[in-house]
Amino acid sequence: MPTESNSFRVAAIGELLWDLLPDGARLGGTVANFCAMTAALQDEAFLVSSVGEDERGRLALAQLAENGVRLDYVSLDSDHPTGTVAVTLASNTGPQYCIQPETAWDFIPETSALMALAPTLDAVCFGTLAQRSPGTRTTLRNFVNRTRPDCLRVFDVNLRAPFWTLEMLAWGCSRAGILKMNDEEVIPVAQAMGAPETLQDPVEVARLLLGRYSMRMVAITRGGKGSLLVTRDLVQEHPGVPCTVVDTIGAGDAFTAALTHAALRRLPLAEMADAANRWGAWVASQPGGMPHVTSDVRRQTNPAAM
Repeated sequence: MPTESNSFRVAAIGELLWDLLPDGARLGGTVANFCAMTAALQDEAFLVSSVGEDERGRLALAQLAENGVRLDYVSLDSDHPTGTVAVTLASNTGPQYCIQPETAWDFIPETSALMALAPTLDAVCFGTLAQRSPGTRTTLRNFVNRTRPDCLRVFDVNLRAPFWTLEMLAWGCSRAGILKMNDEEVIPVAQAMGAPETLQDPVEVARLLLGRYSMRMVAITRGGKGSLLVTRDLVQEHPGVPCTVVDTIGAGDAFTAALTHAALRRLPLAEMADAANRWGAWVASQPGGMPHVTSDVRRQTNPAAM
């Protein structure tokens, strides 16, 4: 239910952390990046997470506020530090992550205010990584389950070993309206779901999942080679948008945010794909996963759809 300004209410629940890159720390985390881009696209973006009562936590909240993200549901944790992840950049494999355990976002509390937010949302984004700890897993699932039947639920698979299980995949798929994964995750997801080893084609994997669950779309990102959007009726392949890559951190999250933005507006599948690929490419051309989006960038990146 959009407001008078034609914006939608979108939340994402999960990890908020600092990417410790070779050239310094940058704020990130899949759902935090998603929320920053959602706010840049001028929907109301609610981040549900937790930070420590430390300097990194204070800096994270200040930066997210500058990016227009709603922080009403980011809790302060006096017992655990703000999350960090050591990132190694490699041209042949992409970013490699070493995620610090037992940090604030592993302990997102379930509150009455948070549960009251859920039925007001038009879309919610969630993944697997945030479910690595029992506390946040319970909060996340109860929150997603409290959203309305017409809320667009976006399940962003994020296979960070050893922080995922078949049960997490099955639970997310059973709730999702859109399932998003990258091309490296397609075969592990298919095999975890019991598909035969001979099933290697990503479109056929998507169709398998669409046949097994009630989701309406499977979105597969392919880095510089674009994406596949698969519904029960259509397959939309996009070749990608050429760009000079600075790093790929957050590019997939921007893709997901733009796809969600376009899906809420019921754009044709080809326009959804174009919007998502353009925003993913733009973030890949910038340092870090949360670059500042100006009005000029917004117009130039996708003037038709946005």
